[in-house]
Amino acid sequence: MGGGSLEEQDLFPVVASLTFISAKQDFGRLPDLFQLQNPLILSFQRLLAQRQQHSFGLHGVACVGTEAHLSLCSLEFYRANDTTRCPGGAPAVVSCVPGPLYAASSGQRKQQQSKPQGETRVRLKGGAHPGEGRVEVLKASTWGTICDRKWDLQAASVVCRELGFGSAREALSGARMGQGMGAIHLSEVRCSGQEPSLWKCPHKNITAEDCSHSQDAGVRCNLPYTGVETKIRLSGGRSQHEGRVEVQIGGPGSLRWGLICGDDWGTLEAMVACRQLGLGYANHGLQETWYWDSGNITEVVMSGVRCTGSELSLDQCAHHGTHIACKRTGTRFTAGVICSETASDLLLHSALVQETAYIEDRPLHMLYCAAEENCLARSARSANWPYGHRRLLRFSSQIHNLGRADFRPKAGRHSWVWHECHGHYHSMDIFTHYDILTPNGTKVAEGHKASFCLEDTECQEDVSKRYECANFGEQGITVGCWDLYRHDIDCQWIDITDVKPGNYILQVVINPNFEVAESDFTNNAMKCNCKYDGHRIWVHNCHIGDAFSEEANRRFERYPGQTSNQVI
Repeated sequence: MGGGSLEEQDLFPVVASLTFISAKQDFGRLPDLFQLQNPLILSFQRLLAQRQQHSFGLHGVACVGTEAHLSLCSLEFYRANDTTRCPGGAPAVVSCVPGPLYAASSGQRKQQQSKPQGETRVRLKGGAHPGEGRVEVLKASTWGTICDRKWDLQAASVVCRELGFGSAREALSGARMGQGMGAIHLSEVRCSGQEPSLWKCPHKNITAEDCSHSQDAGVRCNLPYTGVETKIRLSGGRSQHEGRVEVQIGGPGSLRWGLICGDDWGTLEAMVACRQLGLGYANHGLQETWYWDSGNITEVVMSGVRCTGSELSLDQCAHHGTHIACKRTGTRFTAGVICSETASDLLLHSALVQETAYIEDRPLHMLYCAAEENCLARSARSANWPYGHRRLLRFSSQIHNLGRADFRPKAGRHSWVWHECHGHYHSMDIFTHYDILTPNGTKVAEGHKASFCLEDTECQEDVSKRYECANFGEQGITVGCWDLYRHDIDCQWIDITDVKPGNYILQVVINPNFEVAESDFTNNAMKCNCKYDGHRIWVHNCHIGDAFSEEANRRFERYPGQTSNQVI
């Protein structure tokens, strides 16, 4: 678009200007790839465009409205750049409404908040960059995937526009963005390209026998240019994917580069930095970077950075602002990252927890080893050892890696801890949290589990095991494999000796401290309804934390019990 002022450009952060297209012929029939703003805005932008002398290379754009991008329309080209063509016309201009991910200005936020919006019924999972991922749809309050049969660019473009992006750049098949888990809702989706929602496209409802998660559909959307990647860079690393993080601050005429304080810098913050850089996921978030040369940049300009992990840039994360407060000064204690295009994604098999949960009254003389590893409630310390017992809620957990990279412990072999009691190495201090919560979220019992041993217990048919703990072997979970912790091993429980009868929530969280990077942390928690009468326990409605709609999650604890388990 012709040169508007900075203030004018801030009003319209996502603008597509096609100044090389003649607006005289047929431009009104462009595909409905954009929601056009107020005609007054377009008139204003057209006036700006007319101030300049332009060379036209394209005219006669004729679209039927179903094209995924402009190049698929019928086009006419001028033989050479010609400023005299298009008499009485002007360069074609479009103004796009930013999607929810890009509506950053306060004016647009207020406009969005004033319009009541229902819960989204389409989402993307497992993508390394904004606007890409496995397509999941909401049906009967449950999220599920789409089979890739007949999946094409038109259907992918409907998804992208529904989510507030541009048209689709690529329609992905064969679970290119990782496999989902649970329901597969749709198959043979056939869109014309004009539909406002994927649910308006003809499709087939399928059963589990019709398709597998190895055929999950995905998309890559065209994104607006925001320029956030120009405000960050890496220095000193051995490759372009690693280094000390430097950010640009200041206004016009006073821009300068500086470092980030390493205090509290972790995986979530590193994930945002790698995303802003366009480098995918973060393998590591580093608080010390003395081994990377900082060059001439020595000033720390940002501190107290705390991210949720979903932000598009570090500016959107909480931080101290202009006041810099850093406990450890010097360039050696500044933030760094190691980025990767792929990441693991752990998911708990929730149905197995529900099927295997039971109560055991275990004698204290059989719990010395578990007590040594801190797997009992605090009150066990004052128990009359070796007499008496502890009441344990036991269950099996099966942890799948459905990502695109192996899950490896953060610590190297040199720092694994040998536990003589159980005869194995622990590669992570805390691997899972087991909690009993009241319906309002108050914790009444807890357990924690170090990674007894991360290994491939079983794998899908076409995947080979890579990790085995025997003989001080390598630990991890291969993509397409799962690690099974049976209900009858030590610490695979919650000590509920002090829990009173009532209605509760059983919650299991994998990788709770975000020690290892994953493509998706929102699916690391599993929740179940839990009713305890002092003698028996009912565990039901177990599900991954984001597998249900928001409304279903709010009321899930009200469902009636389905199974009864006797005390052993």
